[in-house]
Amino acid sequence: MKTTHAITMIALVGAAAVGGYLMLGKTADETATAAPGAPIVTVALPAQLSENAQIGKRAYEAKCAACHGVNAVGQEGVAPPLVHKIYEPGHHGDLSFQRAVKFGVKAHHWRFGDMAPVEGLTEGDVVMITRYVRELQRENGIF
Repeated sequence: MKTTHAITMIALVGAAAVGGYLMLGKTADETATAAPGAPIVTVALPAQLSENAQIGKRAYEAKCAACHGVNAVGQEGVAPPLVHKIYEPGHHGDLSFQRAVKFGVKAHHWRFGDMAPVEGLTEGDVVMITRYVRELQRENGIF
């Protein structure tokens, strides 16, 4: 009788875990129904960007927007939004942006595939891009 009870409990816990994953564990690209290239999130823009964020916005538009979308909204089937809780400073610190640009990124949160390194950006450029993304995130309640 104890064995049957233990097996039942294990089955219930397993079913709850699978159900939780199916309900909550999916990222935006796994549940997407929008057309390829469509924005993944809606982003509220700050009334004013700092001077450094304005510089970062120009660099972002030149090197990042083709994949991550205008204002970091992401693009279905292309790349994730950077204005998303996954990229909050406590989970992906500023150094992660430097590493992504320099070394690329193996796919781990999203199913877009790996990100290649980005050529033509200095560490200073990435600092400004990160500032721009952080100001967008702050405006949208990410942190």
